[in-house]
Amino acid sequence: MKKTIGVVVLIAWFASGTTASAQILESVGERALGMGGAFVGVATDSSATWWNPAALATGPFLDFGLGRQVGQLTGRLPSERDHTSWFAIATPPFGFSYYGFRVTQALDPTAQPRAHREEEGAVVPLRSLAASQLGVTFVHSLVSDVHVGTTLKYVRATPMLSSADAAGSPSDLLDTGDDLSGRDAHSAFDLDVGAMAVAGAFRVGAVVRNVRQPDFETGDGGTSLRIPRQVRAGAALDAEKIRPSLPLIVSLDADLRRYAAGTGDRRVVAVGVERWVVERRLGVRGGGRFNTVGRQDRAATAGVSFAVRPGVFVEAHAVRGGDDDEQGWGVSARVSF
Repeated sequence: MKKTIGVVVLIAWFASGTTASAQILESVGERALGMGGAFVGVATDSSATWWNPAALATGPFLDFGLGRQVGQLTGRLPSERDHTSWFAIATPPFGFSYYGFRVTQALDPTAQPRAHREEEGAVVPLRSLAASQLGVTFVHSLVSDVHVGTTLKYVRATPMLSSADAAGSPSDLLDTGDDLSGRDAHSAFDLDVGAMAVAGAFRVGAVVRNVRQPDFETGDGGTSLRIPRQVRAGAALDAEKIRPSLPLIVSLDADLRRYAAGTGDRRVVAVGVERWVVERRLGVRGGGRFNTVGRQDRAATAGVSFAVRPGVFVEAHAVRGGDDDEQGWGVSARVSF
């Protein structure tokens, strides 16, 4: 009986057509995530292949990074968990990157049709998207200190749908979703485009990610999971350009349009700061981000970089949210010359 109810709920939930499953921008890079996600106007390392491809023009001769990040929002339904593993190498004007991610979502059972919510043994719809992305980044300088860039992406993804007993906690439901497996992988081509302008100590950037908004069919009668388009602008002040003894960056990012994520609509404002000390062997950073629509969640972030030798860094970040219990962490290694 419970299995039948689960099937009915899934059909009712997904019958309306395409739903959204977002890999949010704040998923990659220790520097970026330690600064709250205020990185579109900074992006001077190889994670620019994710954050703003145009910023490669302002980076070092060679930067290589690899890392692992985990984030989750589990205070109440809908809930979401992201796992991301990646590596990227950049040597302007080119970059190459691989990002593997899994986004799992436990949806809100109160959004089910009332007749099904009143059934004994009500269930929570689950969905999960496992994907890998290969990207090639190109950057071009239009004039001095004005750059444009693009990351051309091949994305291969497996969407999965299921359900679980509504009595479980959000964290337990996400555990169930993480254990889902699927056989039908689908492929799509996509691209990101970015721009960057530098004027002395000031930097201004913009990025449009997932321009084509690829859909991945679930095989259940026309339903698909989508990676939505995200548009963000950012600005940064590099105080070291004004005062060489002060290696400090202050940054601000803002989404220019809302987009649909598993936990509701998002349009984020983020602020961040990065400070290097001990002869640039130790970098410390902090930040915060605020969702101005939908669930209006908020989070504080902190991060650190340690130079084990010149140009070789071990980096980490941590995220802590407000009432909705957002948590996250990540570690990475980076070589930069």
